[in-house]
Amino acid sequence: MKLFDLSLHLNGFPIKKAKSLLETIQGKNEREFEVYVEDQKKHIVNYHLEHNPNYKLLAKYANPNDWDTVPVMTKRHLQQPLIERLSRDFSRKNVYVNKTSGSAGDPFIFAKDKFCHALTWAIIQNRFGWFNLDFNTSKQARFYGIPLDAKGYYKERFKDALSNRFRFSVFDLSDKAFENHLKKFKRTSFEYLNGYTSSIVQFAKFLERKQLVLTTVCPTLRACVVTSEMLFDEDKLIMETQFGVPVINEYGASELDLIAFQNKDDEWQINSETLFVEILDDNNTILPYGKEGRVVITSLYNKAHPFIRYDIGDIGILSQKSTTKKPILEKLIGRTNDIALLPSGKKAAGLTFYYITKSIIEDDGNVKEFVIEQQKIDTFKIYYVSEHKLSDEKIKTITREMEHYLEKGLVILFERQTVLKRSKSGKLKQFSSLLNSR
Repeated sequence: MKLFDLSLHLNGFPIKKAKSLLETIQGKNEREFEVYVEDQKKHIVNYHLEHNPNYKLLAKYANPNDWDTVPVMTKRHLQQPLIERLSRDFSRKNVYVNKTSGSAGDPFIFAKDKFCHALTWAIIQNRFGWFNLDFNTSKQARFYGIPLDAKGYYKERFKDALSNRFRFSVFDLSDKAFENHLKKFKRTSFEYLNGYTSSIVQFAKFLERKQLVLTTVCPTLRACVVTSEMLFDEDKLIMETQFGVPVINEYGASELDLIAFQNKDDEWQINSETLFVEILDDNNTILPYGKEGRVVITSLYNKAHPFIRYDIGDIGILSQKSTTKKPILEKLIGRTNDIALLPSGKKAAGLTFYYITKSIIEDDGNVKEFVIEQQKIDTFKIYYVSEHKLSDEKIKTITREMEHYLEKGLVILFERQTVLKRSKSGKLKQFSSLLNSR
Protein backbone atom coordinates (compact mmCIF):
# COMPACT_ATOMS: atom_id res chain seq x y z
CA MET A 1 0.00 0.00 0.00
CA LYS A 2 1.27 3.49 -0.85
CA LEU A 3 1.01 4.81 2.70
CA PHE A 4 2.65 8.18 2.02
CA ASP A 5 0.33 8.97 -0.91
CA LEU A 6 -2.64 7.71 1.08
CA SER A 7 -1.81 10.04 4.00
CA LEU A 8 -1.72 13.01 1.59
CA HIS A 9 -5.06 11.97 0.05
CA LEU A 10 -6.73 11.54 3.44
CA ASN A 11 -5.57 15.03 4.43
CA GLY A 12 -7.25 16.53 1.40
CA PHE A 13 -4.21 16.87 -0.88
CA PRO A 14 -5.11 15.42 -4.32
CA ILE A 15 -1.76 13.77 -5.03
CA LYS A 16 -3.09 11.54 -7.85
CA LYS A 17 -4.44 14.56 -9.75
CA ALA A 18 -1.20 16.45 -9.11
CA LYS A 19 0.96 13.61 -10.47
CA SER A 20 -1.24 13.40 -13.57
CA LEU A 21 -0.85 17.14 -14.28
CA LEU A 22 2.91 16.95 -13.69
CA GLU A 23 3.19 14.12 -16.22
CA THR A 24 1.28 16.21 -18.77
CA ILE A 25 3.52 19.24 -18.21
CA GLN A 26 6.70 17.18 -18.52
CA GLY A 27 5.44 15.65 -21.77
CA LYS A 28 5.50 19.01 -23.57
CA ASN A 29 8.28 19.78 -26.05
CA GLU A 30 10.42 22.91 -25.66
CA ARG A 31 8.16 25.19 -27.70
CA GLU A 32 4.99 23.90 -26.04
CA PHE A 33 6.64 24.37 -22.66
CA GLU A 34 7.48 28.01 -23.39
CA VAL A 35 3.82 28.67 -24.27
CA TYR A 36 2.69 26.81 -21.13
CA VAL A 37 4.92 28.95 -18.86
CA GLU A 38 3.77 32.23 -20.40
CA ASP A 39 0.12 31.21 -20.17
CA GLN A 40 0.47 30.09 -16.56
CA LYS A 41 2.26 33.32 -15.56
CA LYS A 42 -0.60 35.39 -16.99
CA HIS A 43 -3.20 33.10 -15.44
CA ILE A 44 -1.83 33.30 -11.89
CA VAL A 45 -1.45 37.10 -12.04
CA ASN A 46 -4.98 37.51 -13.43
CA TYR A 47 -6.34 35.19 -10.77
CA HIS A 48 -4.88 37.16 -7.88
CA LEU A 49 -5.78 40.54 -9.37
CA GLU A 50 -9.37 39.33 -9.51
CA HIS A 51 -9.58 37.32 -6.27
CA ASN A 52 -7.03 38.79 -3.89
CA PRO A 53 -7.71 42.38 -2.70
CA ASN A 54 -4.35 42.60 -0.94
CA TYR A 55 -2.45 41.66 -4.09
CA LYS A 56 -4.56 43.96 -6.23
CA LEU A 57 -3.51 46.83 -3.98
CA LEU A 58 0.17 45.87 -4.33
CA ALA A 59 -0.04 45.28 -8.09
CA LYS A 60 -2.50 48.01 -9.08
CA TYR A 61 -0.42 48.94 -12.15
CA ALA A 62 0.31 45.35 -13.20
CA ASN A 63 -0.50 44.24 -16.73
CA PRO A 64 -0.35 40.42 -16.98
CA ASN A 65 0.62 40.78 -20.67
CA ASP A 66 3.65 42.92 -19.75
CA TRP A 67 5.71 41.01 -17.19
CA ASP A 68 7.93 44.03 -16.40
CA THR A 69 4.89 45.81 -14.92
CA VAL A 70 4.33 43.03 -12.38
CA PRO A 71 5.87 44.19 -9.08
CA VAL A 72 8.52 42.27 -7.17
CA MET A 73 7.30 41.03 -3.78
CA THR A 74 9.46 40.75 -0.67
CA LYS A 75 8.81 39.41 2.81
CA ARG A 76 8.14 43.02 3.81
CA HIS A 77 4.89 42.81 1.82
CA LEU A 78 3.87 39.76 3.85
CA GLN A 79 4.21 41.21 7.34
CA GLN A 80 0.49 41.24 8.07
CA PRO A 81 -2.03 38.66 9.32
CA LEU A 82 -2.45 35.67 7.02
CA ILE A 83 -6.22 36.13 6.78
CA GLU A 84 -5.62 39.50 5.09
CA ARG A 85 -3.35 37.90 2.49
CA LEU A 86 -5.58 34.98 1.46
CA SER A 87 -7.58 35.05 -1.76
CA ARG A 88 -11.37 35.03 -1.65
CA ASP A 89 -12.95 31.60 -1.05
CA PHE A 90 -9.92 30.55 1.00
CA SER A 91 -9.57 30.43 4.77
CA ARG A 92 -7.34 28.67 7.26
CA LYS A 93 -9.81 25.77 7.18
CA ASN A 94 -9.34 24.87 3.51
CA VAL A 95 -5.64 25.58 2.89
CA TYR A 96 -2.27 24.19 3.91
CA VAL A 97 -0.77 26.55 6.51
CA ASN A 98 2.82 26.52 7.70
CA LYS A 99 5.57 28.80 8.98
CA THR A 100 8.97 29.40 7.46
CA SER A 101 11.95 28.48 9.62
CA GLY A 102 13.17 32.05 9.86
CA SER A 103 16.75 31.04 9.09
CA ALA A 104 17.03 34.27 7.10
CA GLY A 105 15.77 36.29 10.05
CA ASP A 106 12.23 36.88 8.73
CA PRO A 107 9.92 34.01 9.68
CA PHE A 108 6.29 34.34 8.61
CA ILE A 109 3.15 32.24 8.23
CA PHE A 110 2.14 31.31 4.69
CA ALA A 111 -0.54 29.27 2.94
CA LYS A 112 -0.95 27.09 -0.14
CA ASP A 113 -4.16 25.81 -1.62
CA LYS A 114 -4.39 22.05 -1.29
CA PHE A 115 -3.80 21.27 -4.96
CA CYS A 116 -0.70 23.48 -4.99
CA HIS A 117 0.64 21.61 -1.95
CA ALA A 118 -0.08 18.28 -3.63
CA LEU A 119 1.93 19.49 -6.64
CA THR A 120 4.83 20.25 -4.29
CA TRP A 121 4.87 16.62 -3.17
CA ALA A 122 4.47 15.41 -6.75
CA ILE A 123 7.59 17.37 -7.75
CA ILE A 124 9.59 16.15 -4.74
CA GLN A 125 8.66 12.52 -5.41
CA ASN A 126 9.51 12.96 -9.08
CA ARG A 127 12.98 14.32 -8.33
CA PHE A 128 13.80 11.66 -5.74
CA GLY A 129 12.63 9.15 -8.32
CA TRP A 130 15.55 10.18 -10.54
CA PHE A 131 17.65 8.20 -8.06
CA ASN A 132 15.11 5.37 -7.60
CA LEU A 133 14.02 6.68 -4.20
CA ASP A 134 10.32 6.22 -3.44
CA PHE A 135 8.64 8.00 -0.52
CA ASN A 136 6.17 5.13 -0.24
CA THR A 137 8.74 2.34 0.00
CA SER A 138 12.27 3.72 0.59
CA LYS A 139 13.27 4.01 4.25
CA GLN A 140 14.67 7.46 5.07
CA ALA A 141 17.23 8.37 7.72
CA ARG A 142 16.11 11.93 8.47
CA PHE A 143 18.49 14.50 9.99
CA TYR A 144 16.18 17.36 10.96
CA GLY A 145 15.12 19.27 14.04
CA ILE A 146 12.22 18.05 16.14
CA PRO A 147 9.97 19.94 18.59
CA LEU A 148 10.91 19.34 22.22
CA ASP A 149 7.39 19.76 23.63
CA ALA A 150 5.49 16.49 24.00
CA LYS A 151 2.65 17.31 21.58
CA GLY A 152 4.95 18.57 18.83
CA TYR A 153 7.43 15.73 19.37
CA TYR A 154 4.90 12.92 19.02
CA LYS A 155 3.16 14.65 16.10
CA GLU A 156 6.43 14.66 14.15
CA ARG A 157 7.17 11.06 15.11
CA PHE A 158 3.72 10.04 13.84
CA LYS A 159 4.30 11.89 10.55
CA ASP A 160 7.67 10.18 10.26
CA ALA A 161 6.04 6.79 10.70
CA LEU A 162 3.53 7.54 7.92
CA SER A 163 6.36 8.79 5.71
CA ASN A 164 8.55 5.70 6.16
CA ARG A 165 11.37 7.57 7.87
CA PHE A 166 13.24 7.67 11.17
CA ARG A 167 14.33 11.03 12.57
CA PHE A 168 17.75 11.65 14.08
CA SER A 169 17.84 14.84 16.15
CA VAL A 170 20.34 17.45 14.97
CA PHE A 171 20.49 19.15 18.36
CA ASP A 172 22.99 16.63 19.76
CA LEU A 173 26.02 16.08 17.52
CA SER A 174 28.22 14.41 20.14
CA ASP A 175 30.12 11.19 19.48
CA LYS A 176 27.86 9.46 22.00
CA ALA A 177 24.78 10.46 19.97
CA PHE A 178 26.48 9.35 16.76
CA GLU A 179 27.31 5.96 18.30
CA ASN A 180 23.59 5.49 18.91
CA HIS A 181 22.87 6.60 15.33
CA LEU A 182 25.29 3.96 14.10
CA LYS A 183 23.49 1.22 16.05
CA LYS A 184 20.23 2.27 14.40
CA PHE A 185 21.83 2.07 10.95
CA LYS A 186 23.14 -1.42 11.71
CA ARG A 187 19.65 -2.77 12.40
CA THR A 188 17.59 -0.72 9.90
CA SER A 189 17.44 -1.06 6.11
CA PHE A 190 17.76 2.65 5.33
CA GLU A 191 17.91 3.48 1.63
CA TYR A 192 18.91 7.13 1.94
CA LEU A 193 19.86 9.95 4.28
CA ASN A 194 18.04 13.27 4.04
CA GLY A 195 18.43 16.48 6.03
CA TYR A 196 20.48 19.52 6.94
CA THR A 197 23.93 19.63 5.41
CA SER A 198 25.88 20.66 8.52
CA SER A 199 24.58 17.88 10.75
CA ILE A 200 25.08 15.16 8.13
CA VAL A 201 28.63 16.43 7.54
CA GLN A 202 29.33 16.00 11.25
CA PHE A 203 28.06 12.43 11.11
CA ALA A 204 30.38 11.79 8.15
CA LYS A 205 33.34 13.21 10.08
CA PHE A 206 32.49 10.95 13.02
CA LEU A 207 32.64 7.96 10.64
CA GLU A 208 35.93 9.28 9.27
CA ARG A 209 37.41 9.31 12.78
CA LYS A 210 36.24 5.73 13.22
CA GLN A 211 37.62 4.83 9.79
CA LEU A 212 34.23 3.39 8.92
CA VAL A 213 32.18 3.48 5.71
CA LEU A 214 28.44 3.52 6.42
CA THR A 215 27.51 1.06 3.66
CA THR A 216 29.59 -1.61 5.40
CA VAL A 217 27.09 -1.57 8.30
CA CYS A 218 24.02 -0.52 6.28
CA PRO A 219 24.44 -2.05 2.79
CA THR A 220 20.93 -1.00 1.68
CA LEU A 221 21.98 2.69 1.51
CA ARG A 222 21.85 4.18 -1.99
CA ALA A 223 21.99 7.97 -1.66
CA CYS A 224 22.27 11.02 0.60
CA VAL A 225 20.17 14.14 -0.07
CA VAL A 226 21.21 17.36 1.69
CA THR A 227 19.21 20.56 1.90
CA SER A 228 18.74 24.01 3.50
CA GLU A 229 22.44 24.85 4.05
CA MET A 230 25.45 25.44 1.81
CA LEU A 231 27.20 22.32 0.50
CA PHE A 232 30.95 22.75 0.02
CA ASP A 233 32.90 20.50 -2.35
CA GLU A 234 35.21 19.17 0.36
CA ASP A 235 32.27 18.31 2.61
CA LYS A 236 30.57 16.52 -0.27
CA LEU A 237 33.73 14.48 -0.81
CA ILE A 238 33.89 13.49 2.87
CA MET A 239 30.24 12.43 2.86
CA GLU A 240 30.53 10.41 -0.34
CA THR A 241 33.66 8.72 0.97
CA GLN A 242 32.29 7.88 4.42
CA PHE A 243 28.75 6.99 3.36
CA GLY A 244 29.76 5.10 0.23
CA VAL A 245 26.88 6.64 -1.77
CA PRO A 246 26.38 9.71 -4.00
CA VAL A 247 25.45 13.01 -2.32
CA ILE A 248 22.57 14.92 -3.95
CA ASN A 249 22.06 18.65 -3.37
CA GLU A 250 18.54 20.04 -2.94
CA TYR A 251 17.45 23.69 -2.81
CA GLY A 252 13.98 24.65 -1.71
CA ALA A 253 11.81 27.07 0.25
CA SER A 254 8.89 25.92 2.37
CA GLU A 255 6.66 28.79 1.25
CA LEU A 256 7.27 27.97 -2.41
CA ASP A 257 8.32 24.50 -3.45
CA LEU A 258 11.36 22.44 -4.27
CA ILE A 259 13.37 25.00 -6.29
CA ALA A 260 16.29 22.98 -7.65
CA PHE A 261 17.52 19.39 -7.41
CA GLN A 262 20.80 17.89 -8.55
CA ASN A 263 20.19 15.61 -11.53
CA LYS A 264 22.20 12.58 -12.66
CA ASP A 265 24.42 14.82 -14.80
CA ASP A 266 25.46 16.68 -11.63
CA GLU A 267 23.47 19.76 -12.68
CA TRP A 268 21.29 21.74 -10.28
CA GLN A 269 18.07 21.54 -12.31
CA ILE A 270 15.42 24.15 -11.56
CA ASN A 271 11.81 23.13 -11.00
CA SER A 272 10.34 24.79 -14.09
CA GLU A 273 7.08 22.81 -13.95
CA THR A 274 5.49 24.69 -11.04
CA LEU A 275 7.83 27.66 -10.57
CA PHE A 276 9.14 30.46 -12.78
CA VAL A 277 12.62 31.52 -11.67
CA GLU A 278 14.25 34.81 -12.68
CA ILE A 279 17.56 36.47 -11.86
CA LEU A 280 17.17 40.25 -11.36
CA ASP A 281 19.57 43.10 -10.74
CA ASP A 282 19.05 45.80 -8.08
CA ASN A 283 16.74 47.70 -10.45
CA ASN A 284 14.51 44.64 -10.98
CA THR A 285 15.79 44.22 -14.52
CA ILE A 286 15.91 40.61 -15.76
CA LEU A 287 19.51 39.49 -16.20
CA PRO A 288 20.67 37.12 -18.95
CA TYR A 289 21.86 33.61 -18.24
CA GLY A 290 25.34 33.62 -16.71
CA LYS A 291 24.89 36.87 -14.75
CA GLU A 292 24.74 37.06 -10.95
CA GLY A 293 21.70 38.59 -9.30
CA ARG A 294 18.72 38.19 -6.96
CA VAL A 295 16.70 34.99 -7.17
CA VAL A 296 13.06 35.94 -7.79
CA ILE A 297 10.41 33.22 -8.02
CA THR A 298 6.79 32.95 -9.10
CA SER A 299 4.63 30.11 -7.82
CA LEU A 300 2.54 29.22 -10.87
CA TYR A 301 -0.20 27.34 -9.02
CA ASN A 302 -0.76 28.84 -5.58
CA LYS A 303 -4.22 30.40 -5.75
CA ALA A 304 -4.66 30.71 -1.98
CA HIS A 305 -1.74 33.08 -1.50
CA PRO A 306 0.23 35.06 -4.11
CA PHE A 307 3.94 34.44 -4.46
CA ILE A 308 4.44 36.33 -7.69
CA ARG A 309 7.91 37.65 -8.54
CA TYR A 310 8.80 36.89 -4.94
CA ASP A 311 12.34 37.89 -3.91
CA ILE A 312 13.41 34.90 -1.87
CA GLY A 313 16.48 36.69 -0.52
CA ASP A 314 19.12 34.61 -2.31
CA ILE A 315 21.80 35.54 -4.84
CA GLY A 316 22.46 33.14 -7.71
CA ILE A 317 23.37 32.53 -11.33
CA LEU A 318 21.46 30.62 -14.01
CA SER A 319 23.73 28.69 -16.36
CA GLN A 320 24.09 29.77 -19.98
CA LYS A 321 23.07 26.20 -20.86
CA SER A 322 19.59 26.90 -19.46
CA THR A 323 16.40 26.61 -21.47
CA THR A 324 12.83 27.46 -20.46
CA LYS A 325 12.06 23.80 -19.87
CA LYS A 326 15.39 22.94 -18.25
CA PRO A 327 16.89 25.93 -16.41
CA ILE A 328 20.12 25.10 -14.58
CA LEU A 329 21.18 26.85 -11.37
CA GLU A 330 24.90 27.28 -11.92
CA LYS A 331 25.63 28.74 -8.52
CA LEU A 332 23.89 29.79 -5.32
CA ILE A 333 26.11 32.44 -3.79
CA GLY A 334 24.31 33.21 -0.56
CA ARG A 335 21.58 35.30 0.94
CA THR A 336 21.20 39.02 0.29
CA ASN A 337 21.15 39.64 4.04
CA ASP A 338 24.41 37.72 4.44
CA ILE A 339 26.53 40.44 2.90
CA ALA A 340 29.50 41.63 4.94
CA LEU A 341 30.19 45.38 4.92
CA LEU A 342 33.89 46.30 5.32
CA PRO A 343 35.48 49.53 6.68
CA SER A 344 36.67 50.55 3.19
CA GLY A 345 33.11 50.43 1.86
CA LYS A 346 33.75 47.14 0.10
CA LYS A 347 31.08 44.44 0.26
CA ALA A 348 31.71 40.70 0.37
CA ALA A 349 29.46 37.67 0.49
CA GLY A 350 29.41 36.47 4.10
CA LEU A 351 30.20 32.94 2.98
CA THR A 352 33.55 34.28 1.72
CA PHE A 353 34.59 34.59 5.37
CA TYR A 354 33.25 31.18 6.15
CA TYR A 355 35.02 29.57 3.19
CA ILE A 356 38.39 31.23 3.90
CA THR A 357 38.25 30.19 7.54
CA LYS A 358 37.01 26.70 6.75
CA SER A 359 40.03 25.94 4.57
CA ILE A 360 42.33 26.59 7.56
CA ILE A 361 40.35 25.77 10.65
CA GLU A 362 39.35 22.19 9.81
CA ASP A 363 42.59 20.86 8.36
CA ASP A 364 43.60 18.93 11.50
CA GLY A 365 40.15 17.65 12.54
CA ASN A 366 40.21 19.57 15.84
CA VAL A 367 37.32 21.93 15.10
CA LYS A 368 33.95 20.22 14.58
CA GLU A 369 31.78 23.19 13.67
CA PHE A 370 31.97 26.97 13.55
CA VAL A 371 29.94 30.01 12.58
CA ILE A 372 30.97 33.61 11.90
CA GLU A 373 29.16 36.72 13.13
CA GLN A 374 29.88 40.30 12.06
CA GLN A 375 29.54 42.42 15.19
CA LYS A 376 30.89 45.77 13.97
CA ILE A 377 32.01 47.18 10.63
CA ASP A 378 35.56 45.95 11.34
CA THR A 379 34.88 43.16 13.85
CA PHE A 380 34.05 39.52 13.21
CA LYS A 381 33.63 36.81 15.82
CA ILE A 382 34.14 33.11 15.19
CA TYR A 383 32.23 30.75 17.49
CA TYR A 384 33.57 27.22 17.32
CA VAL A 385 33.25 23.75 18.85
CA SER A 386 36.49 21.79 19.17
CA GLU A 387 38.39 19.12 21.06
CA HIS A 388 41.07 21.64 22.00
CA LYS A 389 41.27 25.42 22.04
CA LEU A 390 42.63 27.00 18.86
CA SER A 391 46.34 27.76 19.08
CA ASP A 392 47.67 31.31 18.82
CA GLU A 393 49.41 30.28 15.60
CA LYS A 394 46.16 29.06 14.05
CA ILE A 395 44.36 32.26 15.08
CA LYS A 396 47.10 34.38 13.50
CA THR A 397 46.90 32.35 10.29
CA ILE A 398 43.13 32.80 10.01
CA THR A 399 43.40 36.55 10.67
CA ARG A 400 46.20 36.90 8.13
CA GLU A 401 44.27 35.01 5.43
CA MET A 402 41.09 37.04 6.01
CA GLU A 403 43.07 40.25 5.58
CA HIS A 404 44.77 38.82 2.50
CA TYR A 405 41.50 37.98 0.74
CA LEU A 406 39.51 40.96 2.02
CA GLU A 407 41.34 43.92 3.56
CA LYS A 408 43.71 44.83 6.38
CA GLY A 409 42.72 46.17 9.79
CA LEU A 410 40.01 43.64 10.56
CA VAL A 411 39.47 42.48 14.16
CA ILE A 412 38.87 38.72 14.36
CA LEU A 413 37.64 37.39 17.71
CA PHE A 414 37.32 33.74 18.72
CA GLU A 415 35.08 32.02 21.26
CA ARG A 416 35.09 28.30 21.95
CA GLN A 417 31.70 26.80 22.83
CA THR A 418 30.42 23.36 23.77
CA VAL A 419 27.56 23.55 21.26
CA LEU A 420 26.54 26.03 18.56
CA LYS A 421 23.20 27.77 18.58
CA ARG A 422 20.82 26.47 15.92
CA SER A 423 17.44 27.74 14.80
CA LYS A 424 14.34 26.04 16.22
CA SER A 425 14.18 23.92 13.09
CA GLY A 426 17.76 22.76 13.60
CA LYS A 427 19.46 24.76 10.85
CA LEU A 428 22.92 26.20 11.38
CA LYS A 429 23.41 29.72 10.03
CA GLN A 430 27.03 29.79 8.91
CA PHE A 431 27.40 33.57 8.63
CA SER A 432 25.28 36.36 10.10
CA SER A 433 25.69 40.10 10.43
CA LEU A 434 24.42 42.13 13.35
CA LEU A 435 24.78 45.23 11.17
CA ASN A 436 21.94 44.07 8.93
CA SER A 437 19.54 43.81 11.86
CA ARG A 438 20.08 47.29 13.21
